[in-house]
Order: sequence, then structure tokens, then C-alpha cells
Amino acid sequence: MSHRSLHWFRKGLRLHDNPSLLAACDGCEELWPVFVLDPWFVSNQRVGANRWRFLVESLQDLDNSLRQLNLRLHVVRGKPSEVFPELFKKWKVTRLTYEVDTEPYAVERDKEIDNLAAHHKVEVIKKVSHTLYDTNKVVSKNNGKVPLTYQGFQVLLNKLGPPPATVTSLNTQLLKGCKCSSVPEDGKVYEVPSLEELGVTCEYPALYPGGETEALARMERNLSNTNWICNFEKPKTEPNKLSPSTTVLSPYLKFGCLSARTFYFKLLEVYKNRKHTSPPVSLHGQLLWREFFTMVGAVTPNFDCMEGNPICRQIPWDDNQAYLTAWEQAKTGYPFIDAIMTQLRKEGWIHHLARHSVACFLTRGDLWVSWEHGQKVFEELLLDADWSLNAGNWMWLSASAFFHQYFRVYSPVAFGKKTDKNGDYIRKYLPILKKFPADYIYEPWKAPLGVQQAAGCVIGKDYPKRIVDHDVIRPINIKRMAAAYRNKAESTETQKNSKKRSKSDTDDLNESDVSSKKRTKKSSKKQESIGAFFSSC
Repeated sequence: MSHRSLHWFRKGLRLHDNPSLLAACDGCEELWPVFVLDPWFVSNQRVGANRWRFLVESLQDLDNSLRQLNLRLHVVRGKPSEVFPELFKKWKVTRLTYEVDTEPYAVERDKEIDNLAAHHKVEVIKKVSHTLYDTNKVVSKNNGKVPLTYQGFQVLLNKLGPPPATVTSLNTQLLKGCKCSSVPEDGKVYEVPSLEELGVTCEYPALYPGGETEALARMERNLSNTNWICNFEKPKTEPNKLSPSTTVLSPYLKFGCLSARTFYFKLLEVYKNRKHTSPPVSLHGQLLWREFFTMVGAVTPNFDCMEGNPICRQIPWDDNQAYLTAWEQAKTGYPFIDAIMTQLRKEGWIHHLARHSVACFLTRGDLWVSWEHGQKVFEELLLDADWSLNAGNWMWLSASAFFHQYFRVYSPVAFGKKTDKNGDYIRKYLPILKKFPADYIYEPWKAPLGVQQAAGCVIGKDYPKRIVDHDVIRPINIKRMAAAYRNKAESTETQKNSKKRSKSDTDDLNESDVSSKKRTKKSSKKQESIGAFFSSC
């Protein structure tokens, strides 16, 4: 039987390694590639200008690639449950294909669309390609659970073996005999939206253009540096280099402009017959971190919230809007923190250790504001904002889940100095401070008034006074964390009949005793290292 296929692009904005797109072409007499501009994302998601631009660029690039195959992208405006029944009838669709998505909204949306498709006698084919492995199969093989430690997760994946192989890119041979639909009678109805249509104004230039073309080119540029690839250790990269010290492939993986499996197997080719680093610090390790958080997020209720989240500690954070606003607007008075937040707002990407620094500062380190608020800011401003990775990372850095050595706090002064003593990063993103001597660039409040005046920046007038004294607030917040952990321990002790998890899955997650301070130095350093490289490629 020949089919009239509609392929629904959501993530997976690419032609390479896209098995659901290839399934649409199998025995197909007519093909409609579709992207739905869902109003839910406009009204319910915090999406900043940089990420909107990245999406529009990715759609434009996808449309250009499709047109080279005598196809085009049809961007449909509206709620999926409302537009698909119309499209099924209008185009006489017999098959719907799409890539599996594990995020909560997507899961519910896709159930609804599957039911609508069945009602219209439309076959549905969905394939896994956003992740290396099929999340549902992995969880099923582990008795419905995902290990809550990276090490346990690695053990599970080792049992499964390597990810499935990639599939070929869409090409003219695969489209042979398939009529490529352009719907000329509808004029520009299905055109890729402009930023003006979306009501988006971008203040800053795009350093990382969206789209599959740029994704593949950036991957190849990185892979060509074989020594760097083989020696890559995530914790040893620098958060405040003036150009990125990592690949900046995470936005392309988030939107599916780059296939994670393609990157995985390309790395294997580079590693072959060469000495190289290994997970968790290697580039393969970064892909597994992505896999880890995606799988935990897929099976954990309320993963992006504190309340109702079974793996998250219930910590009594302060509701301090003034602190949150100062942090978000880069006005904390700590130049290293403010420079990071400025880079984030301007460029949409910051190094993973920079993310660690500002996240720790907002939560348990200094301001004692809930990680949920920081998560929302990152959701808006990051190009690579991924629902599960964002939530998992914020829980980690706030010591709410996964990582529990809450007494290890990033210094908003000393940490940046390790890799940038002169403060060049600060001078770039906070030009008001660029004339400060290196001795004062991280702590401008310590500069004599004459030095401040000579630099053209008086603290408290031209640049904010520091919002808190880190040396004073740090021990106070450590005590608050200790109290929260004690309360959890006491609560857990009373639940005698609660179901016990396996020790291997909960050693790092549920260890409540504050005597964790007594662990060996080696153990502490290992855990600190493990918590130092998960966020962005």
C-alpha cells in the first residue's frame, strides 16, 4: 500500500540520522514535512529572544535543505490537536511519523494526537533518535527504574552495549517515486515565521547560528582537532575564557539539529587506536550525562519542581525577589557572577562551570533563593535549555538531589581567579570595570576611593555594592543546609515501613547523615569532580 505521509518535526530538526523521517518515505506517494508552531510554547514556556532566533534559523535551514530535495517545510500555526484533524482531511494523510519525546507536555500531547490519528484511520510511526537509547526500553530492562547515580547508570548502559547505529540521511534516492508536496495554492501560509511575526527583537548578534548545516560544520571543526578531542576532560576546561573552551554543540543537540548518535559514533572514529579520556569526563561522557538526566526526568514525577518530587530535598528557601532580580539582572556586586549573567543574556550560552558558579551563588552558596527560580531564568536565556537537563542540574547545584556535599561552595571571588587572574573576562562583559587594577577587579569594593575614581567607576554609584558578604553568609547557609538535611533524616527514620530502594541506587541520593563531612578526602574529591562537568557540551 502506498501512503500519503505527514512527517511532524518537533525536535529532530535535521535530515541526517532521522529514522522517523525515513519511515515517512517508505512506500510513500506524497510527503508533507510539517512543523507546528504550538501556542502552548508561546504562552507557557519562558523563551528568550536568542532561543527564538535559533529556532527560526533552524527552521529556515531545514526548509532550505528540504527544497534541495524538491520538498519544503510547512510551518503550521495552531494547537496540534486542532490543526492535525484538518490536515489529515485536507491532504488525505494515511501515515503520521514523528520522533519520540519524553518531556511531560510532549507525552500527553502525543497521546492525544495518536488517538486523533487512530480516529482518522491514520497510521502512526514514532522512532527514538533524540537520545542515544530508547528511554522506555532502558527503564523497562531495569525493573522500571533509572539508577540515580551516574556510576550506576554507566553499569546499566554497559549491559546494553553501544547505542543503535545511525541511519542514512534523507536523499533523492529514498524519495524516488514520492511526489513532493509544495501546496502552491496556499501561498505563504506555511512559511517559516519571521522574528517580527513572533514579536521578537534581538539586541545582540548571533554567535551560534541555528540549523543542521551549522551543527554539522561545528561538529567537524571540533572533530578535526584530534588531540583536543582525545584529551578532553570536562572539569579541566575554563569557565572564563574569552572564547568557548568546549564544543558549544549543546544547543544543536537540544534542538536536534545534530544527532546525538551521529556525534557519538563520530567520536568513536576519532578515538579508534588512540589513547583517549573516558566517561564521565570525556565527550562521550557528556553525551551520557545528557542521557542520564533525560531518563531520570522521564520517570520522576514533578521533576522540575521541589514539591511532589520524590528525589528532591524539601529545603526552606527564602522568597527574596530583590535578590533574585539582582542575580538575574547582573547586579549582585560580584563581578565574576555579574559577568557570567551578562554573557548569558547576551549570547545565550555560558560554560558549564560558569553555570555552576551562578547556580550555587543563587541557592545554597549566598542568596538562599530556590533553584526553581534559577531554573526558569536559564529556561528563558539558554540556547540549550533542555527541560530535564536544566531541572537536574539545578537540583544538583543546590544540593537538592544527586549531589549532597553542600559544604563545598563555589567562591564568587576565588574561583574565577584560578583561570583568569587579570580579570579579562570581567573586563569584556562588564566594561564599567575594565580600568580597575587586577588586584581589585574581582573585589572592587576593596579598592580605595581614589582608585575607583581613577577607574571611572565608584562602587555604589556606577556599579552595585555587593549584595551579601560571601565570607559571612557562607557558613550561615551551610548551617541552614545541615538543618534541612537533619530534618530529612529524622523524617526518613520515622517511615519504617517505606519501601527500600537498592543501596547502589541511593548511596549518593538519600544519604542524610551530615557526618558526610567525615568521608575521606579522596572520596570527597571524587564526588566534587563528578559534580563538575554536567551541563553543556
